[in-house]
Amino acid sequence: MRLLLFATGAIVVYLQYQLWLGEDGWLALRARQAEAAEQLEIIANLREGNRDLEVEVLDLKNGTEAIEERARSELGMIREGETFYIIVD
Repeated sequence: MRLLLFATGAIVVYLQYQLWLGEDGWLALRARQAEAAEQLEIIANLREGNRDLEVEVLDLKNGTEAIEERARSELGMIREGETFYIIVD
Protein backbone atom coordinates (compact mmCIF):
# COMPACT_ATOMS: atom_id res chain seq x y z
CA MET A 1 0.00 0.00 0.00
CA ARG A 2 2.83 2.39 0.86
CA LEU A 3 4.49 1.70 -2.46
CA LEU A 4 1.25 2.53 -4.28
CA LEU A 5 0.91 5.79 -2.32
CA PHE A 6 4.54 6.69 -3.00
CA ALA A 7 4.15 5.92 -6.71
CA THR A 8 0.96 7.98 -6.90
CA GLY A 9 2.64 10.89 -5.09
CA ALA A 10 5.66 10.71 -7.38
CA ILE A 11 3.42 10.73 -10.44
CA VAL A 12 1.48 13.74 -9.13
CA VAL A 13 4.72 15.62 -8.39
CA TYR A 14 6.06 14.80 -11.86
CA LEU A 15 2.85 15.90 -13.57
CA GLN A 16 2.73 19.14 -11.57
CA TYR A 17 6.34 19.86 -12.52
CA GLN A 18 5.52 19.27 -16.18
CA LEU A 19 2.42 21.45 -15.93
CA TRP A 20 4.15 24.47 -14.40
CA LEU A 21 7.83 24.26 -15.30
CA GLY A 22 8.07 21.76 -18.15
CA GLU A 23 8.98 22.49 -21.75
CA ASP A 24 5.32 22.85 -22.72
CA GLY A 25 4.16 24.07 -19.32
CA TRP A 26 2.44 27.19 -18.06
CA LEU A 27 5.57 29.37 -17.97
CA ALA A 28 6.52 28.41 -21.52
CA LEU A 29 2.98 29.17 -22.65
CA ARG A 30 3.12 32.65 -21.11
CA ALA A 31 6.49 33.33 -22.75
CA ARG A 32 5.15 32.26 -26.14
CA GLN A 33 2.07 34.43 -25.69
CA ALA A 34 4.31 37.43 -24.98
CA GLU A 35 6.39 36.67 -28.08
CA ALA A 36 3.23 36.37 -30.16
CA ALA A 37 1.99 39.73 -28.90
CA GLU A 38 5.32 41.35 -29.83
CA GLN A 39 5.18 39.81 -33.30
CA LEU A 40 1.60 41.03 -33.81
CA GLU A 41 2.70 44.56 -32.91
CA ILE A 42 5.61 44.36 -35.35
CA ILE A 43 3.29 43.07 -38.07
CA ALA A 44 0.82 45.91 -37.43
CA ASN A 45 3.64 48.48 -37.74
CA LEU A 46 4.87 46.88 -40.96
CA ARG A 47 1.37 46.86 -42.43
CA GLU A 48 0.97 50.54 -41.62
CA GLY A 49 4.28 51.28 -43.32
CA ASN A 50 3.22 49.23 -46.33
CA ARG A 51 -0.02 51.21 -46.60
CA ASP A 52 1.92 54.48 -46.51
CA LEU A 53 4.27 53.25 -49.23
CA GLU A 54 1.35 52.00 -51.31
CA VAL A 55 -0.32 55.41 -51.16
CA GLU A 56 2.95 57.08 -52.13
CA VAL A 57 3.45 54.70 -55.08
CA LEU A 58 -0.08 55.32 -56.33
CA ASP A 59 0.45 59.06 -56.00
CA LEU A 60 3.72 58.83 -57.93
CA LYS A 61 2.06 56.76 -60.66
CA ASN A 62 -1.05 58.91 -61.06
CA GLY A 63 -0.18 62.46 -60.11
CA THR A 64 2.53 64.96 -60.85
CA GLU A 65 2.35 66.70 -57.47
CA ALA A 66 4.25 63.95 -55.67
CA ILE A 67 6.91 63.85 -58.37
CA GLU A 68 7.29 67.62 -58.23
CA GLU A 69 7.48 67.57 -54.43
CA ARG A 70 10.21 64.94 -54.53
CA ALA A 71 12.12 66.83 -57.22
CA ARG A 72 11.95 70.02 -55.16
CA SER A 73 13.02 68.46 -51.87
CA GLU A 74 15.59 65.94 -53.08
CA LEU A 75 16.94 67.51 -56.27
CA GLY A 76 16.42 71.21 -55.59
CA MET A 77 14.07 71.77 -58.55
CA ILE A 78 13.07 75.37 -59.23
CA ARG A 79 10.51 76.29 -61.89
CA GLU A 80 10.98 79.09 -64.39
CA GLY A 81 10.00 82.40 -62.89
CA GLU A 82 10.42 81.21 -59.30
CA THR A 83 12.94 82.75 -56.96
CA PHE A 84 14.80 80.51 -54.53
CA TYR A 85 15.49 81.91 -51.08
CA ILE A 86 17.60 80.38 -48.32
CA ILE A 87 16.77 81.62 -44.84
CA VAL A 88 19.59 81.16 -42.36
CA ASP A 89 18.68 81.20 -38.69
